[in-house]
Amino acid sequence: MAVYTEVSLEETQSLFNQLGLGEVTDLKGCQGGIENTNYFVDAEAGRYVLTLFERLTHEQLPFYLYLMKHLAQRGIPVPDPQADKVGDILLTMQGKPACVVNRLRGGSQLTPTAMHCTTVGAMLARMHVAGKDYARLQPNLRSLPWWNETIPVVLPYLTPEQASLIKSELAYQNHIAASSAYAALPRGPVHADLFRDNVMFEGGELTGFFDFYFAGVDSFLFDIAVCLNDWCIDLDSGEPNAERQSAFLHAYQQERPFEAAEKQLLPAMLRAGALRFWTSRLWDFHLPREASMLKAHDPVHFERVLLARVATMN
Repeated sequence: MAVYTEVSLEETQSLFNQLGLGEVTDLKGCQGGIENTNYFVDAEAGRYVLTLFERLTHEQLPFYLYLMKHLAQRGIPVPDPQADKVGDILLTMQGKPACVVNRLRGGSQLTPTAMHCTTVGAMLARMHVAGKDYARLQPNLRSLPWWNETIPVVLPYLTPEQASLIKSELAYQNHIAASSAYAALPRGPVHADLFRDNVMFEGGELTGFFDFYFAGVDSFLFDIAVCLNDWCIDLDSGEPNAERQSAFLHAYQQERPFEAAEKQLLPAMLRAGALRFWTSRLWDFHLPREASMLKAHDPVHFERVLLARVATMN
């Protein structure tokens, strides 16, 4: 949620007029996140988030926006893209693709308990089930092919020990991806970035999943692994928290039981999730783009998570 593109109150008002949302009363840049330009906007009709997309194209974006519409229509609490007078939800601002969604109630729970993990696990399973009949197709753009392209780019910035670890893990994940068990994993639209700061709570109520702009068609197990590597670990050490992980997995499987291949490959996918975010954080940290309010995440965190996940398999 960094600000790469500065937008004015006048420009925002023009866009909100197209959407029939009334007078804009407040416009504020959002801090946090690193992919897109985001503003919180208060208007007569309510509270919204304005997003200008800095990497995704007009051709790629319908997958994400209509996925949110699809899930919202099936009772999953997600931001609902606002349509203009002709029904378009993919908009344009300063020549860049843009959208406006309703702002969810509440705030992020950055110190989750087992109760929070139970709630997120159950809702993630419901989201996976709700997305099974979503017709649009787009791969997870930050999956194995992207790791294969990006890791050679970040290798020069690593110590010999880090380089050995990341190359070894990449080879392991390519091996797993070629297996029959991997081919048997259930797939569908996944969030792929459902960290603590992408879920909203108000009191004990989960009020929404948001920031779907890393979503794509991938294995449900990868989505689960990404969640477990954030919701169910100790942030200081990267070590898994058994109580929270058990709560998450039990709640998920009450809604959608695991298939045999998922039970077999969960440890491997936990490593895959750690590799994905170590790689992207290395890329963002060492090859940053300029942005107002941008603060890159520390890549060392997911190096620790990966080491902890590898250790549990040895």
